[in-house]
Amino acid sequence: MAKKFKDYYDPEAAHLLGSKIKASYFLFDVDKFVTYITEKLDDKGFLERQDLFVEALELTLKPDYKENIQIFHEILGPELETTDGMFREGWWLWPVGRYVEKHGTKDFSTSMDFIYELTKRFTGEFAIRPLIKKYPKKSLFIIKKWTKDSSVHVRRLSSEGLRIRLPWSKKLLVALEEFDAYKEILSQLKSDPERFVQKSVGNNLNDLMKEDPDKAYQIIKEWQKDKISKETEWIIKHGMRSVKKIK
Repeated sequence: MAKKFKDYYDPEAAHLLGSKIKASYFLFDVDKFVTYITEKLDDKGFLERQDLFVEALELTLKPDYKENIQIFHEILGPELETTDGMFREGWWLWPVGRYVEKHGTKDFSTSMDFIYELTKRFTGEFAIRPLIKKYPKKSLFIIKKWTKDSSVHVRRLSSEGLRIRLPWSKKLLVALEEFDAYKEILSQLKSDPERFVQKSVGNNLNDLMKEDPDKAYQIIKEWQKDKISKETEWIIKHGMRSVKKIK
């Protein structure tokens, strides 16, 4: 039987993460961290395990959020070299992202700067959503800049973090509440050469089509006013797939 994804976050994973933190923060109590997780792990689902790791981090890290983020910066390691290694190589960083997801609104700038680096090694799509919800205009201002970033992972995040119905995450309605800025961000990505980014933009449209079809069609019609690229054609097709299923 294949190993379930949740089962990768076990005592061995706790020791791996704890050892990395210890290398940066020598006072970190790895044994306490691992023991806390091991004793409470049984029968927990995937997100429950992530929250358990966060509880253990809260118990063993410093009380200062900014100082903890600096520790996390130091353990990130090299950037991903491809678009398909996010979960294969960066899987151990999920609890770190979950920690930022739960505490990131304490310091907007520190969190956004860290998420920018995190997403090049794992993904920042979950960690960024509470920041977008609490600080929509400030977040979207930065995200617009990310659409032009040289990193494909950062460009993807500028779309993926805005999805209304991102799996494993609560619904986020900034696409409707800040529609003009949202539309501008997607439009800046509509001809991105990387399928990794195109798929995210298409998923954004698909989510929007389910939530507010008029707004989704508004974006599509604006894109179709001029001759569109093959990348944009693919995004539109991917974004309208649920409509075809209904028909």
